[in-house]
Amino acid sequence: MTDADTAADDERIEGTFLVTAADDASAVFKNVESGQVHTLSSNPGVDRNDVVEGAVAPDPPMNVSYQLVETVSRRSLSIDRSEEPPTARSEELAAAQDVGDLAREPREGTGEIHVITVPEDDTETAVDDVLEGEEGLLSRAARLGVNRVEIRSSPGVLSIRYMP
Repeated sequence: MTDADTAADDERIEGTFLVTAADDASAVFKNVESGQVHTLSSNPGVDRNDVVEGAVAPDPPMNVSYQLVETVSRRSLSIDRSEEPPTARSEELAAAQDVGDLAREPREGTGEIHVITVPEDDTETAVDDVLEGEEGLLSRAARLGVNRVEIRSSPGVLSIRYMP
């Protein structure tokens, strides 16, 4: 192994990355654990809102851009606003907390459910606010190892479901 190989291995960053931007020529990866952003000098075939588990390494000699050097897995994420109301369990959780409180509960199998109690008159505004935080929703989905985020609401209740 050469000194250059050792240096490249030392600079290699492993993790789970959310693709926050992608075009034909490049892509931007955000490490969902650290928040560090890596601009790739080429697009390895990913699309915005994909999640890549793998490793990136800086491009020599300037080390200002990166290359994807290992891919363990890749999946696409989506966010959907459902017309379905929150589940009975979500309604129970909301009823047991004050306005503005957040309850987190694991889903059976994989994922998590977040329930936020909101003022009844502001439910639609709260849903819009949550949907505007797309990158945060997708980053959490990536950390949880799920593929889909579903938003459900009823007056005073907002349910965010992170699902396979």
